Amino acid sequence: MLLPLKKIVFTFIFNSTLFLILMIGIQNSSRKTNVNLILSETVKVPISFIIGVSFISGSLMGTFIKGNSKE
Repeated sequence: MLLPLKKIVFTFIFNSTLFLILMIGIQNSSRKTNVNLILSETVKVPISFIIGVSFISGSLMGTFIKGNSKE
């Protein structure tokens, strides 16, 4: 029971740190674009933010979706 909780806490801290570094890093970004959704578009955001958030969300989903692991 302790191992899954430890894994979740580590993942949360790691991804929060990545998000903080991402926020600091995009301060000087000048290229901005819209993301086209099915029904609408988003506001203009830097491309590095889009890539970073998709990486972080994939990391979180990979932690919570259990595959064929032996844990």
